Amino acid sequence: MIYASADDWLEAERKRVLLFGMSGLGKTHVSNLLRQSGNWFHYSVDYRIGTRYMGEHIVDNFKREAMKVPFLREHLMNDSIYIASNITFNNLQPLSRYLGKPGNPEKGGLPFAEYLRRQDQHRSAEVSALLDTPHFIDRAEDIYGYRHFVCDSGGSICEVVDPDDPDDPVLNVLAGHLLMVWIEGSEAHTEELVRRFVRAPKPMYYQRDFLEAAWAEYLAETGLAEEEVDPDDFMRWTYARALAHRQPRYAAMARNWGISVKAEEIAAVTDDESFIALIARALERR
Repeated sequence: MIYASADDWLEAERKRVLLFGMSGLGKTHVSNLLRQSGNWFHYSVDYRIGTRYMGEHIVDNFKREAMKVPFLREHLMNDSIYIASNITFNNLQPLSRYLGKPGNPEKGGLPFAEYLRRQDQHRSAEVSALLDTPHFIDRAEDIYGYRHFVCDSGGSICEVVDPDDPDDPVLNVLAGHLLMVWIEGSEAHTEELVRRFVRAPKPMYYQRDFLEAAWAEYLAETGLAEEEVDPDDFMRWTYARALAHRQPRYAAMARNWGISVKAEEIAAVTDDESFIALIARALERR
């Protein structure tokens, strides 16, 4: 780790962290707090994915849909309008909607092969966005004068690395530049995330092997054909399994590459000073 002790962290002129863990446990909330302090640069991996690496795919998909509407088609064909993605740190819907859900096209589903293709695009984009982190660390200080840096990673970071491989290329780059911090949720948090997801299922990124196995099991269990699957029902069915799949991978990332803090501790952070103190305590107890 780049900070060997709490004292190293507290005395460091440049404090750099990467937050990881399940979506919904406070990564972006705390990153926003740090940015608002005026002392920290906030690098959102999901935003980078949705703009730099997936932006063209997202906009092309908007255009495909617009071309189905005669009025919009006419204006697109004569360059009277343009279509853009308004993705932000706090609104990742354009990326989420592009990833989509497999199943019945009448319910907004994608053919499973197309769904896998978009998942593969996301994997490549996420790896690239993570590897861009050192560039943004340098850019943040060189252009804007920020010495402190927080990388707000996506919930799927554990899907694109091997935390038990000491030679993992992505983790070696990240751990060489930032302190890896796992925001660890409890069973109660997991239950609440599942309840929230059941109310409003959203697209997610999964490891291909996990996803193919889940799809085959779902079809066998329900007896449905691919085009009969309710996309939201499949996403609900898969989500709890995905959280169980990710938990030990997050834990291995913290064990082998960084530290952990509880979600309750993150929820108590109110400014950059309380965040710095929390990280110091986590380093002391490691």
